[in-house]
Amino acid sequence: MKKRFLIIVGVVIPIALVFGVYIGYSAIFEPNINPGVAPYDLYIDEQTTIDDLYEELLEDHVLLKPQAFYFLGKKKGLTKVRSGHYVITEGMSNNTLVNALKAGLQEPVKVVINGAADLNELAGELASQLLADSADLVRALNQPMEGWEGPLALGAYMPDTYEMYWNASPKSVAEKLYQNTIRFWSPDRVRQAQNLGLDPGEVCTLASIVMKESSKASDRPKVARLYLNRLKKGMKLQADPTVIFAKKRENPELEIRRVLKKDLEIDDPYNTYMHEGLPPGPICVPERQALLAVLEAPKHDYLFMCADPDNPGYHAFATNYAGHLFNQARYVAWLNQQKIFR
Repeated sequence: MKKRFLIIVGVVIPIALVFGVYIGYSAIFEPNINPGVAPYDLYIDEQTTIDDLYEELLEDHVLLKPQAFYFLGKKKGLTKVRSGHYVITEGMSNNTLVNALKAGLQEPVKVVINGAADLNELAGELASQLLADSADLVRALNQPMEGWEGPLALGAYMPDTYEMYWNASPKSVAEKLYQNTIRFWSPDRVRQAQNLGLDPGEVCTLASIVMKESSKASDRPKVARLYLNRLKKGMKLQADPTVIFAKKRENPELEIRRVLKKDLEIDDPYNTYMHEGLPPGPICVPERQALLAVLEAPKHDYLFMCADPDNPGYHAFATNYAGHLFNQARYVAWLNQQKIFR
């Protein structure tokens, strides 16, 4: 009997030990990600604990054996998870995932900025795609950037598609956008601007007016050349968007769909009906394509333009004032027909 017991012990215990080792090994090193949800984007802020993380992964059915991940995380000291954006891929083991979270091995995110009316709106666009708070981003964006101080600040941050860490600091975000602007202004582009009689800040200012004047990419280069023609001849720009900008500086809540004759008399440095040349700075955050529309504006002789009621979003152009009055009359009649009086 004793011999039989020893035989059983000698066989069963090793088998049990081997089985236990196998279970332990599989819980740690074998793939534990549900292929149906992989790749899974995981966003973690500063307050996230392993319990919060466990609940999210459980709710979204990310793990095949959730408890094994939780116990391993606790065992390896994953009590507070580093903030960031992590991508959980098929084939990852509990050990790989826990180590990545402990080490903060996050993946960058794509941040798309399409344009903004001002730095507050730009900060809002960034905050909607990053961890940083909008107010903190506003403060970072308002820090003077060399060459783009004061009224030129809107030209310091070029709308584009960026790759950055989701938990990047506001200061580093502002710096990344600024460096992209610096790269855009290569020596060749600075020379292009000089050939137009402008510097980079003035190109940004004109590009912002062009953006506000026309929403159509194919219309903007033509609009840009018209303004360049007026500047070359010493004519006032007489750009309606600058009047709207000046009125909104006076009353930010004012909604303007139609510029009235009395609006043209507002005494503001941005009102290009009152003041010659370009205004002090951009009236919005100019996009890359708007900058190129100015730098690469095709030659033509037009000096006047008016919104074209037959082609919404586009302009009717004229080389002389008589032609402009004809186009203007058509547009005013359309506005009245649409009952747009403000």
